[in-house]
Amino acid sequence: SIASADMDLNQLEAFLTAQTKKQGGITSDQAAVIAKFWKNHRIKIHESLINQSCWDNILKNMNWRVDLKSQSRHVDQINTPVAIVEMELGKNGQ
Repeated sequence: SIASADMDLNQLEAFLTAQTKKQGGITSDQAAVIAKFWKNHRIKIHESLINQSCWDNILKNMNWRVDLKSQSRHVDQINTPVAIVEMELGKNGQ
């Protein structure tokens, strides 16, 4: 939750306080360790998440087709076109 929201220090403090008050949550010592880790590694974690979720500008392959339903429980769904597209994208040199 902390990483996906890219929490600043105020948001982090509020989040960890709520987690310590929640039944079955974390202890205040654990919250202090998480806060210290986040303060020291926030930028690295954020950059890593960005790199994992971004593609390069490479479209390696694309396949497509249009299907028509020939049988259905309902007559109005027969001959309804459905486009199926498959794209293979490049990611970080892979």
